[in-house]
Amino acid sequence: MLLRARPLLARAVEALLPCACELCGAVQGRPVCAGCERDLLPDLPRCRGCALRLPRHGPEQDPGRHRCAGCRAAPADFDAAVALGDYVAPADTLVLGLKYGGRLALADWMASRLAASLRQRPEHRVPGAPQLVAAVPLGSARLAERGFNQSWEIARRLARRLRLPAHATVLTRARETRSQTALAPAGRERNVAGAFAVAPWANLDGAHVLLVDDVMTTGATLSAAALALKRAGAARVTALVALRTPAPWQRPGP
Repeated sequence: MLLRARPLLARAVEALLPCACELCGAVQGRPVCAGCERDLLPDLPRCRGCALRLPRHGPEQDPGRHRCAGCRAAPADFDAAVALGDYVAPADTLVLGLKYGGRLALADWMASRLAASLRQRPEHRVPGAPQLVAAVPLGSARLAERGFNQSWEIARRLARRLRLPAHATVLTRARETRSQTALAPAGRERNVAGAFAVAPWANLDGAHVLLVDDVMTTGATLSAAALALKRAGAARVTALVALRTPAPWQRPGP
C-alpha cells in the first residue's frame, strides 16, 4: 500500500512546493521542467559500450553493432554504459549545480531519469538483472572539501527507485589521485590505475553491479573502478552517468 501511495505523495509535494526550472526558470514541480527535459535528453543512438553518440544511419546502426569503433577495438573494463545526454551547455550546468552548488534535487532528477533509461534496456532484465548499486568514490581530501560525493547522491536515489541495495563504501579510493581535468587520455589512465579497492566485507561473486558517476569523459575512471569490482568477483559492471563528454569531433566549434 505504501509503495503504491508514493507516486501520489510525490505529485502532492510537487504541487505544494513548486520550484524553478534550473535552466529556464519556469515555476513548476521539478528541478528541470518537461520542456527543457525534452530538449536536453533527445532520443539519440548511443554506443552500448561507452555511451558516445552514434550516427543515426550507417554501419554503426546495423543490428548487433551498437558499439562504436573504439569499443569494438579496445573495450573498457565496464560492460555497458548509459548516459542521459551530452556534457555540453546548457546541460553541463545541471552537473555543476549539483557538484559545486549542492543542489541535491538535481541528484534526484538524474536518478529518476537514469532509472527510466535503464528499464528500457532489455539486456539489464532478468536473469542478468543488476544486484547492487555503487558509486565512484571521491578521495578523502576532496570529500572533506565538498562535504558530499555527488555520484553517491545520485547512486543512492537510483538504488531506491530500482529497489536495489546500495553501499557508499563498497568501493573506496586506495590512493589519492590528481584531478583528471587537465590530463590527456593516456595520462588519465595512468592517474587512476590501481586507484580503487573493494571493501573486504563485500561479496560480489557473480554480481551485476551498477556503477554511478556524474560525468564520463574518456571512461578511464569508470574503467579503473570497474576493474577493481571485477577483480573482487563481479561478473558484470554497467556504468551509469548523468552526462557523457562528446568525442572531440562531436563538440561544437568556437
